[in-house]
Amino acid sequence: MSASTAVPQQAPSCAPSRAARELGLKRSEFDLAVHLGRIRTVPDEGGRGRRAVPRSELGRLLGATEELRRHVRVVGTGEAAALMQVPASRFTRLARLGLVVPVKFYLNRYRAVVWLYLAEELEQFTADKHNAFLLKGRTPESMRAHLAAGRDLRARNWRGRHLGFLLRQCDDPWQRAGALAAFLDPLQIAEIVEDPYERTHLDRFRPGPPAHGAPGSPAAHLVEKIVTAGDPDEIAWLRADLDRTLDEARAHRPAPRPAPSLPAEEPRTPPRPRCAPRGLLSLLRRRSS
Repeated sequence: MSASTAVPQQAPSCAPSRAARELGLKRSEFDLAVHLGRIRTVPDEGGRGRRAVPRSELGRLLGATEELRRHVRVVGTGEAAALMQVPASRFTRLARLGLVVPVKFYLNRYRAVVWLYLAEELEQFTADKHNAFLLKGRTPESMRAHLAAGRDLRARNWRGRHLGFLLRQCDDPWQRAGALAAFLDPLQIAEIVEDPYERTHLDRFRPGPPAHGAPGSPAAHLVEKIVTAGDPDEIAWLRADLDRTLDEARAHRPAPRPAPSLPAEEPRTPPRPRCAPRGLLSLLRRRSS
């Protein structure tokens, strides 16, 4: 076959948006499948920290799209309760106690947090005979005491799960440090990372919160509160992990710093104009007169 009629080879990978279209998935379904490790991604060849989907991975998944869609199906509280055949109030208590873990959330039109759960996990929880006492009958006294004290582990459990999602996409220690820093407030980060150049470099790898509302809006503030660790023990282990990971990152590749500036040269005294010899000046005057 001549060069003019050769069939162009496909790129070894494609962008996530194209991969989602080829698989017939909504982008939200595709992203969740990536987070759950159901779809393998690799660093984009162009650099810039983006991800791509290998063509070989698309080939593996093209015949299993329906199964993939079943793995990433999410439900809210009402549908989750119906799936587990319990009242919605009981399901909410199970979620607040951390017995079922949300996988996503969004804010509704009233800026109320709507937690979403993997249907597959709820089915597995319901099928486990060891959980039967949690689905029917009176809630154990110890659990009722925790609920009465205001325990609600939904946000914390989501943070732990989302951190796992982020870490699975990391390729070096700086990216892992950025993932950990995503759940700490700036004051906590400043205490751990005192060097301003390191903080700037770390911020490049710090994922932003899920997009909800314009920056600075009430919705954005609420999301920031959900994303930021609040319990002292959670903050303590995040700080310890970040401190350890930063040591690995510094050994792997120090944060860039501006080139040292050369010392300014002292201003030089301009040379004094040289005077013509006195005899030459007299000769020039005589010729001009």
